[in-house]
Amino acid sequence: MSRQKPNLSIVLRSALFMALLLIITPPYALGVMLCFPLPHRWRRRTVVPWVVMATWLIKHVLGIDYRALGRENIPDRPSVILAKHQSAWETIVLQMIFPWTLFVWKKELKMLPFFGWALAATPMISVDRGAGKAALQQLVDQGRMRLGQGYWVIIFPEGTRTPVGSHRRYKVGGAHLAVETGAPVVPVALNSGEFWSRQAFIKYPGTVTVSIGPAIDPAGLTADDVSSRAEAWMEAEMRRICPHLYPDDVARPAA
Repeated sequence: MSRQKPNLSIVLRSALFMALLLIITPPYALGVMLCFPLPHRWRRRTVVPWVVMATWLIKHVLGIDYRALGRENIPDRPSVILAKHQSAWETIVLQMIFPWTLFVWKKELKMLPFFGWALAATPMISVDRGAGKAALQQLVDQGRMRLGQGYWVIIFPEGTRTPVGSHRRYKVGGAHLAVETGAPVVPVALNSGEFWSRQAFIKYPGTVTVSIGPAIDPAGLTADDVSSRAEAWMEAEMRRICPHLYPDDVARPAA
């Protein structure tokens, strides 16, 4: 997506946001680490103030707000959320939209100073992606336990941050977890990458659209079936909420 060059205000806002996070996060992470002996629910609660603070900074310092469409589609029981992943924005703000969320993380992220160490102290789901089929079993075993404890599991089926307006092959891990546990799948499309690009220092003000689709009941379906249905809805919804990012689709005549 093409943008105008950032003005001084945008540069200063981005710098202030990063500086505040660098000041606040290390001591906060140390506090979270000290809570490791506590029960899992208490350890998960320790993250909430940081998420609220970071969301406030995103809105009031960076000028990035959000709107959530389709809240009525959120089931009344713990579910598997399959979401688009374009930036760090959704790793923070999706926790404000869905209750008691946990993310599936790469095991190596726990080695990151402060942030990763704190992550290791919380009841997230850690998967060794280099373990092949064993990684899928790790996801199912941990995911089943966390869903049973009342948590919602957020998985990014494309596996990594993907530029807005494009997509990668969807992996079936999240769909497989849903089929194995019977948990509904909630597809989520979003356009955070329009304002906060992958590994970008400069963040642009604007309003992120988060669109929550109808839940998919995995009963009687295969993991491939569930994944295909989620992908079809998410990719179609991306074109609905961001038609300007898919000019080829707009220009293509209807069949």
